[in-house]
Amino acid sequence: MEFTIDENLYGINVAKVREIMISAPVKPMPHTHRAVEGIFKPRDMVITVVDLPKYLTGQEHPHREKDLFIVTNFNQMFVAFRVDSVVGISRISWEDIQKPDNTISGGEDGVATGIAQCGKDLVSILDFERIVAEIAPETSIKVSEVEAMGARERNASPVWVAEDSILLSRMIRDSLERAGYTNLRMFPNGAELWEALCACPPEDVENQVALIITDLEMPQMDGHRLTKLIKSSAGYREIPVVIFSSLITEDMRRKGREVGADEQLSKPEIGHLIGVLDELLSRNKRTQKGEAVQ
Repeated sequence: MEFTIDENLYGINVAKVREIMISAPVKPMPHTHRAVEGIFKPRDMVITVVDLPKYLTGQEHPHREKDLFIVTNFNQMFVAFRVDSVVGISRISWEDIQKPDNTISGGEDGVATGIAQCGKDLVSILDFERIVAEIAPETSIKVSEVEAMGARERNASPVWVAEDSILLSRMIRDSLERAGYTNLRMFPNGAELWEALCACPPEDVENQVALIITDLEMPQMDGHRLTKLIKSSAGYREIPVVIFSSLITEDMRRKGREVGADEQLSKPEIGHLIGVLDELLSRNKRTQKGEAVQ
């Protein structure tokens, strides 16, 4: 979905969008992030409103009667983002979305995960998960969940992770390392992970990668496509694949099952993810030893 702010085009995966509304009066709330306008209550639900122009520019942006709220649902929460206008919906392939290079990505502070060509226009795909994580850290991946597990044994099983958000990639790495996983390899999208997997000598795949974690929406190759490629390849199909995404709905679960995902978890449940990793890796080791798996 394309929308505008100060005549600049931005995009959001339509799977994150629940509805578009004419902007409504907002009740301010104290001690919130500078970009949080407050709350409003359409029907029976209280929803936080984020002033997206103010977040992106750091400056006050005059509110207009024609402003719109894009109401989103991901990470198991609803958030409304104020924008100037909504242009429409373009159907494009993940392969046609390019990741920003280092000169414009902004590193961990960057909020664009991809650049898409929509007709004659270039559209910046915003990292809404990163925006919400900054505004409300308590709603994102919690390292405290890992710390609550106490001391854990070190695990050198090679785990590969495909995650396009630089901030979330770091948070996932930090959490897994705190949980004892010492052999992690991070990739910014499914295409680069698949390329690295194909480069592994067939006889050495088991030693190179024991488990794969993948996000769903990523430039160049999304998580469903990556999972399907892995599970339809004789040399790789035994590698457990865990989809870890903010977009786990019933429809997404059905698609994940169809492409062969071993597990599907919703962000930000990092504690649950670690438990699933422990079980899948333990099960794989028992299988390799020829033991019965219940």
